[in-house]
Amino acid sequence: MQVAMAVVGSMCVRSLRRLSQCTRSAFLNSSIYRCGAYRLSSTAAETNNKPEEQAAAEKKEGPTEAEKALLAEKEVLQAEVKEYKDKYMRALAETENVRQRMKKQIDDAKIYGIQGFCKDLINVADILGKATESVPKEQLTDQNIHLKNLFEGLTMTDSELRKVFIKHGLVKIDPKEGDKFDPFIHEALFQVPKPENKETGTIALISKTGYKLQDRTIRPALVGVFQ
Repeated sequence: MQVAMAVVGSMCVRSLRRLSQCTRSAFLNSSIYRCGAYRLSSTAAETNNKPEEQAAAEKKEGPTEAEKALLAEKEVLQAEVKEYKDKYMRALAETENVRQRMKKQIDDAKIYGIQGFCKDLINVADILGKATESVPKEQLTDQNIHLKNLFEGLTMTDSELRKVFIKHGLVKIDPKEGDKFDPFIHEALFQVPKPENKETGTIALISKTGYKLQDRTIRPALVGVFQ
């Protein structure tokens, strides 16, 4: 009895398996399954293509409000950068100009700081020159030894003073008769009628020599000019 029941049960299980296989095969081959599968695949494809289509549509529509705001802010920042750069370059140029002016003033102060002192020494040199010129040369003999020694001392002092002038850039302006009159280094005190062999505007007489400190005239030579 038990053996028969086992055989019957085994046959039932086999029949159920065959029935499920046949049912599954028939369902897969049916139009309902195919239509549902097609719809699912179409829905998946549409879902996958939706971001690309949305991006293309947004691209055609142009920048968004956020992008427009960022572009506007970018333009403002670029304008500010340009303005600050221009101000910086102007300030840099102005600073360089101030530095150059200060350097020139310092150099001029070093060179021409002794201008007042030089003017005073020029008067001393004039006196020494007149003193040596006033000594009669025929009196400079061994019989008049004191005058001779005094003259030599004055000459040596004048010579040393000239060396100091040259050392500090103080140059004597000593024009000659017939030189062209230069208003930058000469001062005309009077005019002299021009002879036939002289040119108008040339120096006729020298009243006092002048001096230059470097390239600056601190005392022009006093002269008379042919007219």
